[in-house]
Amino acid sequence: MRKNSFKTGWALTILACVSCGRTHQGAEPVVRTARIDSVRLSTLAERSVYPGRVCANTEVNVSFRIAGVIEQVPFAEGAFVRRGAVIAELDARDFRVQLEATEAEYQQVKATAERVIELYQRGSATRSDYEKAVYGLEQITAKYDHHKNQLADTRLAAPFDGYIRERLHETGETVAAGMPVISMIGAGEWQVEINLPVQEYARRNEFERFEAIVSTAPDRPLLLEAMEAAPKGNATQLYRMRLRIRQSAGIMLAAGMSAEVTVTHKRKEKAVCEIPVSALFECDGSPHVWIFASEEAPLEARPVCVGEIRRDGYLTVTEGLREGERVVTAGVHALRDGMKVKPLPPASQTNVGGLL
Repeated sequence: MRKNSFKTGWALTILACVSCGRTHQGAEPVVRTARIDSVRLSTLAERSVYPGRVCANTEVNVSFRIAGVIEQVPFAEGAFVRRGAVIAELDARDFRVQLEATEAEYQQVKATAERVIELYQRGSATRSDYEKAVYGLEQITAKYDHHKNQLADTRLAAPFDGYIRERLHETGETVAAGMPVISMIGAGEWQVEINLPVQEYARRNEFERFEAIVSTAPDRPLLLEAMEAAPKGNATQLYRMRLRIRQSAGIMLAAGMSAEVTVTHKRKEKAVCEIPVSALFECDGSPHVWIFASEEAPLEARPVCVGEIRRDGYLTVTEGLREGERVVTAGVHALRDGMKVKPLPPASQTNVGGLL
C-alpha cells in the first residue's frame, strides 16, 4: 500500500492522540518500566483485496439449427443434465413427412441407378446413361441426408455435462434458426472473476498468489490460478480478470456467488520495517515512535513514515527506523521527552499491555 493509506486507518487505530510534551526544567527525571520491542523487517508481501464473483468455466446459449415451433422443454431451470440429453424439441411432423417422401424417392432413384450401373459394367449401357445415373444417385443421396439431418435437428442436445441456467423460450413459441433457447453452465471447473483498476492491471505481472473466501466456507481459502485478463477495460476503466479455482473439494459453489479475492504481490527487493500498532503516537501532526537506546539515555521521539496497517496488529514503516532498533510498544501516550525507562523482563512482556 502507499504511504497515504495510513490516513484512513489512523482514526481507527489510534484511540488517543496527544502531542509530545516537554519535561519541566529542574524536575527530577522520571524512570518508568515499559514494554520494549525490537524493530524487525517485514516478512509479508504486499496484498490487495477485490470483490469477485464465482462463475462456471463454460457458459453457453444453446439454439436449434432450424426454425420451428417448440414442442417441449423437459428440464426446469437449475436441473443437472448429462451431455447428449435432449433439453428441447421442435414439432417434427413436417420434417418427418418430408423425410418419408424423400426416402421413397431415394429408394426409386437408387434402384434405377444400380440397374444402369450394372448394365454399363456389362457393356449394355452407354457412358452417358451411366453418368446420368451416378449423378442422379448423388443428388438424391444428398437430399435424403439433408432431410434426415433436419429431422434430427428438431431435438436439441446438451453439449456438455452442466446445469440449465435459464429457459429463454417455452412450449408453443416459434423460434428461428440460431435463436438461443436454453442457457447452460458447465459442471466442471469453477472460476472466479474480478475487476482490476487500471493501476493494478498495469502491475498484473507482479501478482504471485491468489486466494478467495466464499460465504459457504469462510475458514477455508480457495487457491486460485490466473487464466486471462481482458485487454480492454469497461466504461469505468476496470479490467476483467478470470481465475481458475484449483481445488474446491467439499465446498459448495454456485454461479453468481460472491467471493473476496486476496492478491499477493511478489516481494520487492527493498525490505521495510514493521512494529506493533501500539508503538505509534502523534506529535506535531505526524506519526512518531519512542526510541529506546538504554536505561541511562532519555527517550527520543522520532518521526516515521507509515505504510500498511495490517490485521495482525502490526504496521509497516517505510522511513525512520532501522532493523534492530528498540521502540516502546505500550503506554506511549504517558511518556514525555527526557523521560527514562527500563524494559520489562522478557517473561513479563507477554502479559502486560501498558506501563507498570
